[in-house]
Amino acid sequence: MKAMIAWWDLTESRQTASSLRDFIRKESEHWTGIPGLLLKVWLSDPEAGRWGALLLWESEEAARAAVLPRSPAELIGHPVDFRAWFDVEATAEGVHSLRSLSGMGPALDGLALMGSEEYSGE
Repeated sequence: MKAMIAWWDLTESRQTASSLRDFIRKESEHWTGIPGLLLKVWLSDPEAGRWGALLLWESEEAARAAVLPRSPAELIGHPVDFRAWFDVEATAEGVHSLRSLSGMGPALDGLALMGSEEYSGE
């Protein structure tokens, strides 16, 4: 397995982590069903002005062969500031009450996919 982390520095951009939630809402469905992609997690650090993603792939070959949806670079105003690839040494599954990891987070209002009626969105 391979993991890729990428982020943009938003300090010089007109975009913020909050404004990029619309981008995620529109684009997230295009990431479903990409062969070899195990998980994509959009990340933000509003205080530091960073926004990006973590992608977990079955293999380097799958990542290279993937046809990816559009990049937010045009919206942000510049190419990605940081991108690094890592070998996945190990994984572990936690115990949780979620039905799925898809649709989670404030950008997607993941309440529809929650397994617990007690979820508060925090």
